[in-house]
Amino acid sequence: MPLGQVSLDTLYMQMQEGKVKELDVVLKCDVQGSAEAIKNALSKVGEENIKVRLIHEGIGNISETDVHLAAASDAVVIGFNVKADGAAQRQAQKEGVEIRYFPGRWLRAYAFSLPLARALRVAIPRYDIVHIHALYLFSSLVAAHYCQRFGVPYLVKPHGVLDPYLYRRHRGRKWIYEMLVERRNLRRAAAIHFTTVEERELTRPLRLKTPGVVVPIGVDLEEYGDGVPGAFREAWPQTHGKTIILFLGRLNFKKGLDLLAHAFGPVGRQRDDVHLVLAGPEDAGYGARVRRWLEAEGVARKVTFTGMLLGADKLSAFRAADLFVLPSYSENFGLSVVEALACEVPVVISNKVNIWREVEEAHAGLVVDCEAGALGSALVALLGDPVRRKAMGRRGRNLVEARFTWQAVGPRMTQVYREIVADGRRAE
Repeated sequence: MPLGQVSLDTLYMQMQEGKVKELDVVLKCDVQGSAEAIKNALSKVGEENIKVRLIHEGIGNISETDVHLAAASDAVVIGFNVKADGAAQRQAQKEGVEIRYFPGRWLRAYAFSLPLARALRVAIPRYDIVHIHALYLFSSLVAAHYCQRFGVPYLVKPHGVLDPYLYRRHRGRKWIYEMLVERRNLRRAAAIHFTTVEERELTRPLRLKTPGVVVPIGVDLEEYGDGVPGAFREAWPQTHGKTIILFLGRLNFKKGLDLLAHAFGPVGRQRDDVHLVLAGPEDAGYGARVRRWLEAEGVARKVTFTGMLLGADKLSAFRAADLFVLPSYSENFGLSVVEALACEVPVVISNKVNIWREVEEAHAGLVVDCEAGALGSALVALLGDPVRRKAMGRRGRNLVEARFTWQAVGPRMTQVYREIVADGRRAE
């Protein structure tokens, strides 16, 4: 949604001609997961000739304030799965703002959008390479189709759906989709983009012929500087004087929260100085199940559900945490783990979080099987050893600086793009 009477088409032409050196962005998304994915994608856009700067991000519909901010900053508003409210639409019309929606329709569990398909048909021939995110979606289907039609090379980032744990879910309908289109789209891709070596290794039983490239997700270390001291504990006074175990992520089936509840039970019953913080949005009421497990363990009063935390609130939670935990059954990367390490917080993760090898090799945390007893033992071991926790935190920060910043990741992703284009790997 470009501002100042500039259309998307005009903006694209100006970028191609080198007239746009810096692109400011206001980002609004439906959920935090979408925001993180788009932030990661935007961070890869900036090269030496164009710098992308995120000036504001938020969850929820585009508001009048967002339009004002973008207009004042000559910024672009990117909205994912959100709409502009009435006031924002009126302000957009007043400011000469172009708003493009791609309305969709649902066919049972499948969403499709013919306006999006038409837009991709026009846009894709303009580009040298296309990076497609996710599988089994209309957007990725249409993008691959037009890449093949116009001979534009593309790579696919599966976002963990080829992990056996998720690959087995709804196998029947997925098999039909694969036979119809998805296997062909993967086969004709120039590459499959994995974010960890482990994610790539987990796909070997599928015998995919398309070459895989491994480029991790990066973070901007400047975003993880010093927060306001004590801000989190002031906002949540029940954590005062407690050793905080932090989980930050969606409350859903794959995050291993059943394991965490049963592992924290004995810890919470034996120690009065610990407090578990569960920070994140709930999927389909899953938080109610977690609360029942904690009540059954008799430790519900030692657990705080904060809901989703963003920006300074999220940073304050990381800064307050003594230990971070993520016992997922499947996690293709684990961005929250990297964020914790960036804040020098040691981690306890399962060996299904696909950066577990990097964490273990750096001695930045403990890695356990997906089993409540093993998880509980790891928590107890680190809770009782603050010196070890501090050393792990320092090593974790060093790991992030060496391997997971955009300064490290960006050039590698750019190199992959250039190699594919130079190699002339065209979609067929």
